[in-house]
Amino acid sequence: MSTVTLSNEKTFICEPGVTLLDSAKKHGVVLEYSCRSGRCGVCRSHAVGETQVIHHDESVLTPEELAAGFILTCCRTAVADVRLDIEDLSLFADIQSKTLPCRVDGVRRLAGDVVEVVLRLPPNNPLRYLPGQYVDVIGKNGVRRSYSVANAPRSDGKLELQIRQVADGVMSQYWFEEIATNDLLRLEGPQGTFALRNTSPTNLVFLATGTGIAPVKAILEQLIADPAQVVGKSIRIYWGGRREADLYWQPELGSLPATFIPVLSRPGDGWSGRIGYVQDIVENDAVELADAVVYACGSESMIHSAKEKLLALGLPHKNFYSDAFVSSN
Repeated sequence: MSTVTLSNEKTFICEPGVTLLDSAKKHGVVLEYSCRSGRCGVCRSHAVGETQVIHHDESVLTPEELAAGFILTCCRTAVADVRLDIEDLSLFADIQSKTLPCRVDGVRRLAGDVVEVVLRLPPNNPLRYLPGQYVDVIGKNGVRRSYSVANAPRSDGKLELQIRQVADGVMSQYWFEEIATNDLLRLEGPQGTFALRNTSPTNLVFLATGTGIAPVKAILEQLIADPAQVVGKSIRIYWGGRREADLYWQPELGSLPATFIPVLSRPGDGWSGRIGYVQDIVENDAVELADAVVYACGSESMIHSAKEKLLALGLPHKNFYSDAFVSSN
């Protein structure tokens, strides 16, 4: 067994053949993560000490990052004692993932290829989560897919999911052709570390593409309920799609100091809004990134492009939080 030491001097034991991420979780230490498959890069950390890749691969890291000692904690185990240049996330320490039964409470079509599914949980066993996190829904034959919760915690405990149709997708066939009210499902969660963690900068920027708006919606509901967190701040919400029909949601921002900016990459005639990609529009708007925090959720390509672009424009690395939607059939 190897001892892993974090930058705040917290330690945990890493067992042979177990990833650093899973070992930390086993010992009650929460590290940054999202997809758990090596594709999003959220669990990136600099490591000093010998580690070994045991799951997936680290192709999301550049050759320069690998040469400099950066790793993905969801892919590697410790071979000897290791020091990681990251801290544990105390905000999530009391958030416990569990498996629960749930029933379909309602379904409605949001767009041609997007449905909203509301799940009802046992009244004596609610799910405690932070807005921005996701759950794994477990369907027939044990098939599971990950979906962000699209609402802040409600008094009735219900969960809203926004689900996009995937061609030939196993779960898509259920969501779009077979689902019925009161269907019994299971879910496991909450998962992920995408949540509101830093409101000290003056500029809060949310970037979303497609159903990546779901966790942003949940976080905005959290802020509407407690606007004192963002007094004196500026909030910008950029939501990108291809065509106008993709923009199926209109925010209710209440008294928040927020601006909603819909962006289309392939608009039709009559579109008078912004055109392009959300990360490029942020650059065009000359947002003061040195005093900003960015929360980005959506496609892998948007996440990687936005991170590269905005860091180059002056955004502090520690102020970029993301949740990449990794596709599955």
